[in-house]
Amino acid sequence: MGDSFNGYTILLLLASLLVGVAFAWLLYHKTPQLDKRLRYGLAAARAIVFTLIGILLFAPLIRSISYKPEKPIILIGQDNSLSIGNIKPAKFNEQQYEKKMRMLAAELSEEYDVKIYNFSDGIKTGFDFSNKGRLTNAAQLISKLNDEYINRNVGAIILTSDGIFNHGGNPLYDLNKLKAPVYTIALGDTIPKKDLLIANVNHNSLVYLDNDFTIEVQVQAYEANGSESMLSVITEGKKVQEERVSINSNAFVKNIPVKLKATKVGLQKYTIKLSPIGNEISLKNNIQPVFIDVIDGKQKVLIAAAGPHPDITALKQAIELNKNFEVKVSLADELNTIKLNDYGLLILYQLPLTSSDATVFKNQLNTANVAIWYILGAQSNLNLFNQFQKQINISGNNGTTQEIFSVVNTNFTAFDLDPVMVKQIENFDPLSTPSGKVLINGNSSIVLKQRIGKVNTDYPQLFFMQDDGRKTGFLIGEGLWRWKLSEAGEAQQGTNIFNSLISKTVQYLSVKDDKRKFKVYAAKNTFEENENITLNAVLYNDSYVPLNTPDVNVVIKNEAGKAYKFLFSRTDAAYQLDAGTLPAGSYSYLATTSLGNKAHTAQGMFYINSMIAEYQQTVANHQLLNTMSLQTGGKMFLPQDLLNLKAAIKANEQIKTLTYEDRRYEELINFKWLFALIMALLTIEWFFRKRSGEI
Repeated sequence: MGDSFNGYTILLLLASLLVGVAFAWLLYHKTPQLDKRLRYGLAAARAIVFTLIGILLFAPLIRSISYKPEKPIILIGQDNSLSIGNIKPAKFNEQQYEKKMRMLAAELSEEYDVKIYNFSDGIKTGFDFSNKGRLTNAAQLISKLNDEYINRNVGAIILTSDGIFNHGGNPLYDLNKLKAPVYTIALGDTIPKKDLLIANVNHNSLVYLDNDFTIEVQVQAYEANGSESMLSVITEGKKVQEERVSINSNAFVKNIPVKLKATKVGLQKYTIKLSPIGNEISLKNNIQPVFIDVIDGKQKVLIAAAGPHPDITALKQAIELNKNFEVKVSLADELNTIKLNDYGLLILYQLPLTSSDATVFKNQLNTANVAIWYILGAQSNLNLFNQFQKQINISGNNGTTQEIFSVVNTNFTAFDLDPVMVKQIENFDPLSTPSGKVLINGNSSIVLKQRIGKVNTDYPQLFFMQDDGRKTGFLIGEGLWRWKLSEAGEAQQGTNIFNSLISKTVQYLSVKDDKRKFKVYAAKNTFEENENITLNAVLYNDSYVPLNTPDVNVVIKNEAGKAYKFLFSRTDAAYQLDAGTLPAGSYSYLATTSLGNKAHTAQGMFYINSMIAEYQQTVANHQLLNTMSLQTGGKMFLPQDLLNLKAAIKANEQIKTLTYEDRRYEELINFKWLFALIMALLTIEWFFRKRSGEI
């Protein structure tokens, strides 16, 4: 209600009224010719007009107060996950429970503002007793309630669940933000049932071809003392590993390492399976697939030279520390018999020589699409080298060298060089460098620069370039063996810095850039059963500028050959597809598009995991539910006592209606009817004065 009238406003009204009466008297006290009633009426109209104008000028604001009651809000969160429907205690009547829940909500709605949610791997409004949720995320529910009802009159939270929260963390941490008691209804069964399950699997998501790797399987069993099971690992329908599991207690836990070998490139599915032990409460937790991406990381590296040199040994030893590289050294005439395309990287050590003809080898290099690392030294024939390639030109005399130290280029970003590496590299012994000026024809990425004595220069020592899409590297100087010895000699430490620099250089040069003009890839290799499947695509023109003008179609097929057809949506400069959720299993996809007259295709695969989290814990956690209630001042109820919950809520004196006071200040100028009244009074006054001949 309004409380605008205080002493000041009353005085202001009286003053405005007196001024209005005074103006009316001055105007009409000498008009005896007017009818008495008309004169008094016109004077009253003029007094009211002046009074209203005075109020608008000197009291432009009006204050109002209103009171709004808010009933207590009762929030009901109903667990709709699979474990509620699968694990039921003896004598539990599911239909009776559902009926009582609806009755409780209806009775509470008569006195309170009731909001109902069901939760599992997502949150929806209203009751849902289908119990099909594949995860239980109570923390997400509490977070949502905190966001939507914070600073509201939340009277109580009613949570019906079995306490098995297998996703999203512990809801206890956020409960107190709502400052309301939590009343829990404890579902499920706290008595362990006979069950054998795969509780967890630890594994690397990426392994290299032909490498051995280990999968660690955690096996749990309840009420199964004396039983035996077989743990099997199956891939592509073949059993690749098997181990007997003897259960020696009623609360059995064992971590079993399983050694496997990666024999095939690509995303591989390994199914881990436990044979049943009989009378288990669930068999769905006896099997679990894992997905491991096997890549062929092994690359062949050829070190080509005219003869032996200590640098070659140092290079070979450093590269072979990475087991994914296989190194071959070829000398002199043997070079003519090598198939260069079998290698991922060629290291040309001081080739061409001053004393040898490089014509045959050069012809092979011109046709081979292989990355090259040139290392120049005292034996290099600079004239032939300048003819051999066109990326750099070195002016100087053959055989003339100078001692050059190394300085790390701090702007280099192709791979990481930490401060310890930088300091050690700059303390390495100098390299014997061919005398002459290095002219680079094109863009380069410099790793090391030359330091002559104590003077840092911008002359390159180790740098990378591109030759028609082929990576090339250049090291101007020989004497790498001295780098290795100088590092090993300091405090008798190893040669980790030298080995790391060589390894990173070889890795950078040997990795081939993906030059495909049409690429399609899944957001990840494996999705969960409740996740939306997302595919991304990018299309390049001949200048490798991304565009998304043409349509991109894709066909996704499952293992049975069932096809799902989709059309990609366009983003700023690429494409994206949200295929929604699909059943668990392995899927392949084939995407097609055309640019101009040229058709493009891309294919791949992904897996969808079957979610078994709801089957991995079968014993209800009523202790957690009781803790949630005690921590917030609530109470835990069993399903048979469910209807007693209303009485407990009514007995809680903290749950009551709150009244909010709302004070507002409004400008009188917003009341348009005042202006209409003023204009109406002035118009009426003018009309009658005109009619009476006063105007």
